[in-house]
Amino acid sequence: MNTVLIIDDEEKLRSLLSRIISLEGFTVLEAGTVKAGLKILQKEAVDVLLCDVKLPDGNGVTITKEIKLQYPLLEIILLTAYGNIADGVQAMKNGAFDYITKGDDNEKIIPLLNKALEKVSLQKRVAQLEKQVGKQYGFESILGNSPLITEAVMLAKKVAPTHANVLLLGETGTGKEVFAQAIHSGSKRNGKPFMALNCSAFGKELLESEIFGHKAGAFTGAVKDKQGLIEEANSGTLFLDEIGEMPVELQAKLLRVLENSEFIKVGDTKSTKVDVRIIAATNRNLQDEIKEGKFREDLYYRLNVFSITLPALRDRKKDIPVLAEYFLNVFAKKTNQRLRGMDKDFLGHLQQHDWKGNIRELKNVMERAVILADGPQLTLLNLPLELQTSYQHSQTLSAFDLTSVEKLHIQRVLNHTKGNKTETARLLNIGLTTLYRKIEEYKIL
Repeated sequence: MNTVLIIDDEEKLRSLLSRIISLEGFTVLEAGTVKAGLKILQKEAVDVLLCDVKLPDGNGVTITKEIKLQYPLLEIILLTAYGNIADGVQAMKNGAFDYITKGDDNEKIIPLLNKALEKVSLQKRVAQLEKQVGKQYGFESILGNSPLITEAVMLAKKVAPTHANVLLLGETGTGKEVFAQAIHSGSKRNGKPFMALNCSAFGKELLESEIFGHKAGAFTGAVKDKQGLIEEANSGTLFLDEIGEMPVELQAKLLRVLENSEFIKVGDTKSTKVDVRIIAATNRNLQDEIKEGKFREDLYYRLNVFSITLPALRDRKKDIPVLAEYFLNVFAKKTNQRLRGMDKDFLGHLQQHDWKGNIRELKNVMERAVILADGPQLTLLNLPLELQTSYQHSQTLSAFDLTSVEKLHIQRVLNHTKGNKTETARLLNIGLTTLYRKIEEYKIL
């Protein structure tokens, strides 16, 4: 139920308004002074405030600004016995929803309240979405508590509130864009644009146009002016992934942005000013690239104001269960499946794998496993065959090696038949009872 607070020192009028509003299904609270009203606001979740302009201990027009600063989602309707244009204009400037005359406009109160509540409801939904986006792209989205990832997150949190450019280093698939988004989310530029571009995805001419934009007629096909990402990210953050793939000629243009906060669009003759933070990422050794003449040394030092190395997944294997659980939940939700986690063998295989593709590879494996799942848990049968095999090959040879081979072979055939035990027994040329006994003996689920 929506709550309305009335602050008015005229008790009879306050009671009349309270009755009118409560009959429409609203919860109504009352106060005769600013001080009493502020105490109610501290304790109660109020949606709309009806406030007299002239009060014993304050002026409604003046306190509107203060109240809106403390309670930005609260809408305020000011009531006055003698309205004047100057007060009305100032009230709206201070954040009031409306400014009306008492008594004569009582019939307008309910429609006005409903309009104010529509705005409150919309603002609350927007605030909730912003909160969800903040969690999705903030540091909360970086999972794991192994020492290497904890240190990387700590460094990112320290640099986030500054204006420093950041260089993210690490293998492909380690989550560099997730880190870039978290740094942006934790900065003063949060709420401003975050634009991302993979420099390896375009040729030189197209990449220049994508980053810096172009003027109409700059080249064949440029029929109208186009803003580049660096301009679209103005006041915000531009994330340049695979910066080591950027052609040397374009590196000079990027250097100008970092040095002078300006750039020239393709086909333009004048420069454009821009305020943008650059976060770059690469899986290359840029110092080796500098020696080979493939990367500008001056640009490297401009970008490398603050560098963070993201660990490979094989170096933080204790984080695999929590990452796998996260991806399981994401893909189970997408496919409308009810899954209760992963069995021990499934997790064992995940933790033994080398993960050359890092988190990106794990994500793909988990998506495939969820699609193949036909039981309450993910099992060995839901893993790619090559991952099962690599796990078995990594095990130390022992007196039970023949048993391991037999178990793996049964798993392969079950995988081939999609769990059909009758067909599996036929292909193995053994009785169905024998197959069930071996499944139980080897704990194949």
